[in-house]
Amino acid sequence: MTSVAPNSAPDPAPNPSPAPPIWTAPPKPRGGGLLFAIIGIVVAGFVGLLVLAYLAVGLGVSTLLIGSLLALVPLAMVLLAVRWVDRWEPEPRWALWFAFLWGAAVSVAIALIVDLGVQLAMAYAEPGGAPNEALQAVVQAPIVEEVAKGIGVLLIFAFSRSHFDGPVDGLVYAATVAAGFAFTENVLYFGEAFVEGGAETLGATFIVRGLFSPFAHVLFTACTGLAIGIGARRGGGAGVVGWFLLGLLGAVALHALWNGSLTFADDAIGLYLTVQVPIFIAAIVLTVLLRRQEVRVTRHRLAEYGAAGWFSPAEVEMLATPAGRRQAKAWAKAQIPPRTGVMRKLITDATHLAFTRQRIATGLASERTIVEEQGLLAAVVEDRRVLLG
Repeated sequence: MTSVAPNSAPDPAPNPSPAPPIWTAPPKPRGGGLLFAIIGIVVAGFVGLLVLAYLAVGLGVSTLLIGSLLALVPLAMVLLAVRWVDRWEPEPRWALWFAFLWGAAVSVAIALIVDLGVQLAMAYAEPGGAPNEALQAVVQAPIVEEVAKGIGVLLIFAFSRSHFDGPVDGLVYAATVAAGFAFTENVLYFGEAFVEGGAETLGATFIVRGLFSPFAHVLFTACTGLAIGIGARRGGGAGVVGWFLLGLLGAVALHALWNGSLTFADDAIGLYLTVQVPIFIAAIVLTVLLRRQEVRVTRHRLAEYGAAGWFSPAEVEMLATPAGRRQAKAWAKAQIPPRTGVMRKLITDATHLAFTRQRIATGLASERTIVEEQGLLAAVVEDRRVLLG
């Protein structure tokens, strides 16, 4: 049986055997990411309870419930978009939960603490003085909020490196962090609008924040996530910090531009259509292009394994194309009993295998990567056995 060499592209096998060997004890993948996520979820959940208590005291329980229900609308829109982006190579659920809770709780707590600190400093320096709201919106909020959200994405990269392969992963994690932050922020804004102006003011605020700009925070933090993803694709290591800072600069600048347009513009609707909408369209185009690149990488790398005998040409087509995956899932669903779950696992393992191979083939692999490749090959063999058994 011809197997893929650890540090070179596989040579095509003239007569590969139909199935690869199964290791008796395949190496286990690193579990540090899961442990980190568990600890992070517990800590972020505790911080979330503190933020919830703060909102309940400030807004009242009934107002908090109203704001929360309305905030679910833009949250659902963002999460559905994230799910679409993440369909090709799904990230682990525990990492996504940590990302969401970091945004919804920890990032919000950091922003609230810094805001309180600024207000106290202003009161001490100038008794009776009020903070400059425009300065807060254009300078303070972009810097503090993007740093707080960006740290969450950077932590995911640091502790879950094997699940952070490139820009699309960075986009998914950044969007999830941003979705959490925007949810809590919307609860606060909707609640304050209802308290200050009743249903009419609440309705106007909901239209502006919930319907016109539900992806605003996603666009900002996506700059940081994409930059970290580029750093990950180039080999990771300390160089990722530089990419993080570069992406953070872009996130802060875009956030400041967005807030500034809302603060100083005379024609807010016109500026929204001429500046903010084109930025959003450009983000959609970039996301589609990145998704297509993922498909190309998957097909190319699985074809290499196919040449070495790990997959048949039909299996490569099935696992590495959108149409092939749809047909495979339909076939699995029609079986008695249905085998949809096993087919999904086979597709997921094969996709992770392709991106692991991408790191090896581009010279960015570590010894851990080789171990992960062997484990994924063993998983693919087991998935096939269960699926056909």
